[in-house]
Amino acid sequence: MYQRVPTDACQWFYECEQCHAVLKPKPGDCCVYCSYGTVPCPPIQERGKGSCCSG
Repeated sequence: MYQRVPTDACQWFYECEQCHAVLKPKPGDCCVYCSYGTVPCPPIQERGKGSCCSG
């Protein structure tokens, strides 16, 4: 099952539903989607780099 990506905020932490590991953004990334996803998070897709939280 896929989790919906928020379009107006970053997600700083994500707990894996299977192994319960907690992921956090890698240095220089604004959120877990930018660190581990295949595309940047929606705020960056819509408004460009620097538009997501600490960007």
